Amino acid sequence: MDEHMDGASSAEASVLDHVPMRNEDGEIRHEFVAEIARAIEAGDSASLRACVAELHEADLGDLIGALAPDDRVRLVELTGADFDFSALNEVDEAVREEILDELPPETVAEGVRELESDDAVELLETLDEDEQEEILEKLPLQERVALERSLLYPENSAGRRMQTEFIAVPQDFTVGQAIDYMRDTPDLPDRFYEIYVVDKDRHWQGAVSLDVLLRARRPVPLTELTDEDRRRVSVLEDQEEVARMFGKYNLVAAPVLDTQDRLVGVITVDDVVDVIEEEADEDLKALGGVNSDEELSDTVFTIARARFNWLLVNLATAFLASSVLGLFEGQLEKMVALAVLAPIVASQGGNAATQTMTVAVRALATRELGSSNAWRVVMREGMVGLVNGLAFAVITGIAAVAWFKIPGLGVVIGLAIIVNLVAGALGGILIPMALERVRADPAVASGTFVTTVTDVVGFFSFLGIATLWFGLR
Repeated sequence: MDEHMDGASSAEASVLDHVPMRNEDGEIRHEFVAEIARAIEAGDSASLRACVAELHEADLGDLIGALAPDDRVRLVELTGADFDFSALNEVDEAVREEILDELPPETVAEGVRELESDDAVELLETLDEDEQEEILEKLPLQERVALERSLLYPENSAGRRMQTEFIAVPQDFTVGQAIDYMRDTPDLPDRFYEIYVVDKDRHWQGAVSLDVLLRARRPVPLTELTDEDRRRVSVLEDQEEVARMFGKYNLVAAPVLDTQDRLVGVITVDDVVDVIEEEADEDLKALGGVNSDEELSDTVFTIARARFNWLLVNLATAFLASSVLGLFEGQLEKMVALAVLAPIVASQGGNAATQTMTVAVRALATRELGSSNAWRVVMREGMVGLVNGLAFAVITGIAAVAWFKIPGLGVVIGLAIIVNLVAGALGGILIPMALERVRADPAVASGTFVTTVTDVVGFFSFLGIATLWFGLR
């Protein structure tokens, strides 16, 4: 009797009841993770089930990421049907693969069945084809075919992002029939913002938003409410273009059509937010020469290998910049001040170029910068470089004279600063534009080339002007 009471009490108890998950800064409390780890070690399935049932999928994902690797799989096993597999889409790809590799295909298949189609595809697409097939074989035929079709679409396409759960009604329906259909259909999508009108062959005819539908009287034909010009998406369209369209036209949902204009899915704003975050993350990493797939959970060897190539390219360009110093070896020996000040000129140009490059890469990605306004933007950035160059020429010139007590040195470094800041500004915008023109990713390649330009121009302009000014040979 006591054991039964203890089990019932444990089943209703949750770690959240006595240890809050997050602190005031929104970070996961170490005490909470430790409590969960203790429950996993003790095999306390009841309290773990009660806990995960209360957590949002994003919070559950954060918890999984905070647990030790061995505890992650045990958490899924101990919570069974109460575990929300959509939480695995909230963790690093390496962590997700590690968990899925350890779980039996039957367990993964049961979890996938509970997900919306877009979440299921996101979960499966990280696995290799053999693992995908092993899991898909455990699913009912209709669900399996739908997921296999989505996985056939190109990576990062709308077809991969869409969910195949949507509401489509015949074009001869009235408002009342559409409402009754939705009331009588048990498997509606969890969230939807509009219904779609199709013909007998499922060709898309238009959309009716829910606010318009609910304001209309029951006898009104849907054809009177249908928006035939509603923005729609092709299954093959790149997800970044879809996200741009959502932002431009303030959409919350968009129908997805196949190449024969048949309605096959819908993309909603929550999917687009994920796309925007992924693309921003990818661009940010690319600007630093970091592989877009790199995650905090990756091993030391994986990260080191991924970063090696760009570091090797940077080393080659650094030798190129240093070779400019070798051309002025005699001048540097005669005037030590030149060796001390040369890095300042190169550094200022590099910083100015990075500022311009960051703006340019982002503008190219959002299509704000194009052939229609390229000349105006290039001229503007060149003028910005000139204005800042003049300002820093005065500041740096005064500092150089005060430091080395050589009056002419202020003029030399001032002129070099002007030249390099203008060069940096122009390089920061022209190089990304040139890379975009030849279909290379500006975010990935711009940094190395721009830095090389500012180093070479900086060293050469400073030492060249100094050679002429002081008559060094």
